[in-house]
Amino acid sequence: MTRNRLIFNAFSMNVVSHIYHGLWRHPDTTQMHFDKLETWVELVKLLEKGKFDGIFFADVVGIDPAYNGSWDTYIREGMQMPCHDASALCGALIGVTENLGLTFTSSILTEHPFSFARKVSTWDHLSNGRVGWNIVTSATHNAAQNFGHDRIVEHDRRYEWAEEYMDVVYKLWEGSWDDGAILQDRVNNLYADPDKIHRIYHQGDWYKVLGPHMSSPSPQRTPVLYQAGQSKVGREFAARHAEETIVVYPTIEGAMKGIPEQRALAVAAGRDAHDLKIMQGFSFVVGSTEEEAWRKSEEIDQWVSYDGLAAHISRDMGIDLAKYDPEMPIEQTDISGVQGYVRMYEDSHPGKKARVEDVVKALSYSSRMVGTPESIADQLEQWQDAGIDGVNMICQFFPESYRDFIEHVIPVLQDRGLAQKEYAEGPLREKLFPGSGGRLPARHPAARYRNSFTDAAAGSASGTAASWDRAAS
Repeated sequence: MTRNRLIFNAFSMNVVSHIYHGLWRHPDTTQMHFDKLETWVELVKLLEKGKFDGIFFADVVGIDPAYNGSWDTYIREGMQMPCHDASALCGALIGVTENLGLTFTSSILTEHPFSFARKVSTWDHLSNGRVGWNIVTSATHNAAQNFGHDRIVEHDRRYEWAEEYMDVVYKLWEGSWDDGAILQDRVNNLYADPDKIHRIYHQGDWYKVLGPHMSSPSPQRTPVLYQAGQSKVGREFAARHAEETIVVYPTIEGAMKGIPEQRALAVAAGRDAHDLKIMQGFSFVVGSTEEEAWRKSEEIDQWVSYDGLAAHISRDMGIDLAKYDPEMPIEQTDISGVQGYVRMYEDSHPGKKARVEDVVKALSYSSRMVGTPESIADQLEQWQDAGIDGVNMICQFFPESYRDFIEHVIPVLQDRGLAQKEYAEGPLREKLFPGSGGRLPARHPAARYRNSFTDAAAGSASGTAASWDRAAS
């Protein structure tokens, strides 16, 4: 059987403790040196050696007192606090990588879409088209309070805000500069054609942006788009916009149910079912024998902090799990905020209701794959048959978990055609979607702005050209 290759991203964060809370204390990890550039340079060079497609950085911009009514657990355990800027780190890694995709998380809370679009275009230029963006709306009150709000905007309303944010950046990236605007005509002193560069005249509920985009079109124009929301509204948002969506199904059965539903949403949004890559979160424990692998997995359990995991989930779900018996069904708690953990567990365990303990452990154990290189390859084949397109690899011991996987599992996957042996040419999107030329397809909602703007048409459509021009003068 001929198989398509899987996509492999390293899932990380510019913090001491990302997912496997407590493991930063282990003598074999260097994650505690997250604030040193050489820590990350070592990692990305290792990832390129293993022909990984990219590194994907999570991020948070606030810390709520979400566990035991306090933020003390987050501080004591370094649980995503301190958290340094993921986007700045990606910028620093451009110059020490050649093929690796560099994807960072950025919330609609944190930056105006005009300055964000300009920054991303700049990085896409400097990296020769290797930038990705994980779109988030943020889910904590402190994140909102750090950017001028009294509390977090209601869940569905945040996605309405995100829709307008996307509209602005699409207009800037795809519409403000026509194809062929750059002339570079030295003889006639014409760098660019003014008739092919346009204002966007955007006015909405959240933003008012005249344009034009101050950066010239980058290799991808729009970065590769990622989204991880698993609420109903989040999944619908991903179906409209994302090119990769991050999932953590506890079982293959859950994936077999959830993935077709997600692809159907993409089709309903006017896209192809395979415009959306499904990236399953996994960690791997590799041994030369099954017994060795399970011994190593048991060692991880001895270092993992239950309080750290519970504090993580408490923040994401907006409920203090310290108040509840681990055996209590989640449906008896007042859940708000991120809903994906519960949904994935219950999809994967038909007829069972998620308990507090199940949801906490899902963060650490349900996504862990243990075995020899060959048995792990066998399991990944089964997950591919269930519908995943790739792996977002979670790390236990930094960077040794990645090194184990690259040195022992990747060669087996390459022999089976499940992992690439060499990088393809072109931007990140071309590597992930061969034949795209690095650009979004015409059926993506961003494409409607291509070559559609003229100053007159944009202004008359909104009825605001004259007022914009008066204000500009």
